Amino acid sequence: MKIAQTQYFGDRWRTGSIPGGFDSQKAQLVLAFGDPALVTDASLFSHIRGLFPGAAIVSSSTAGEILQENVHDNSLVVTAIQFERTRILCKVSNIRRHGSSYTMGVDLMKALTGEADDLIAVFIISDGTHINGSELVLGFSENNPKCVPVTGGLAGDGARFSRTFAGLDEVPEEGNVVAVGFYGDSLKIGHGSFGGWDEFGPERTITRSDKNILFEIDGKNALDLYKEYLGPYKEELPGSALLFPLSIKEPDSASHLVRTILSINEQEKSMLFAGNMPEGSKIRLMKANFDRLINGSLMAARNSFDTLENSSPELALLVSCVGRKLILQERTDEEVQAVKQIFGDRTLLAGFYSYGEISPFNPNTRCELHNQTMTITTFSES
Repeated sequence: MKIAQTQYFGDRWRTGSIPGGFDSQKAQLVLAFGDPALVTDASLFSHIRGLFPGAAIVSSSTAGEILQENVHDNSLVVTAIQFERTRILCKVSNIRRHGSSYTMGVDLMKALTGEADDLIAVFIISDGTHINGSELVLGFSENNPKCVPVTGGLAGDGARFSRTFAGLDEVPEEGNVVAVGFYGDSLKIGHGSFGGWDEFGPERTITRSDKNILFEIDGKNALDLYKEYLGPYKEELPGSALLFPLSIKEPDSASHLVRTILSINEQEKSMLFAGNMPEGSKIRLMKANFDRLINGSLMAARNSFDTLENSSPELALLVSCVGRKLILQERTDEEVQAVKQIFGDRTLLAGFYSYGEISPFNPNTRCELHNQTMTITTFSES
């Protein structure tokens, strides 16, 4: 596997790492992560297509771009991959063609598993505003008896939460989900996901919800109760909700997920989340701890090593939550540098800040939608 990287920043292209033997004509996969205005620029897409004419180009808008040890804004990071023995298949669909995010996930996974019986991993790039991430990953899990690892993330739009874009082989659009399938026995995939938030306050129970819309907690209005905890931060909703996500443990589950509020409805007194909030789930409020957030990224990197049997990967794709970036601010680079510290110079890093992260908790388990985590997918071709 050979990997080349380039970046559009400050109105010009900047050449990154290009290894010896890399042939741009033979690259099979290109990942383009960028600011919404840049990733939807037709001239920039045409430039990428000209550089890598035979590759599948998977694009995503972001809330920040990751290239090696640094985090950028208002840029476009391009990573091109030339596999030696691994086959890929990319599929795209739009929510307008489906009755739900769940059926969308079911259909995309069927398309990948029906191609061949040696599917070893799936990487997803999804619209971040029109898609219910929980329902989408449930759909991908429906036809995954071998527990093939499914990872990825939801596209971002800075801190605006307005319009997000994803695309395959064309300028990306709203409502798209792209799934990349990897086939063969030559590619080793690792994955890890970790948060680093502190829980506080009493444990409470969700008593009324509708998928990802929360109405009541302990029989009380959810929005009013949440505002009580926020104190002066309630005047800054919904933006301040990124600072105080919820920890959720669903019925019959031992795992805790993190959920971020995307918007609030003052008329209905409800809150819209990035993932489902099932009735009967136990929840607690969370708050940031700077050092633990950065250490969480380090733990995610270590966990991804475990699934690779501690072999050093060639590429690591990082998907971290926009909420972490807004809290860490000038320290955001530190969580990426913590990852680099674990992997070393042999591993190239790329990625983006997202509206949701997709990864299993552990090997051989189904994928989950996460919020406020650093999620890492690693690749190494034998």
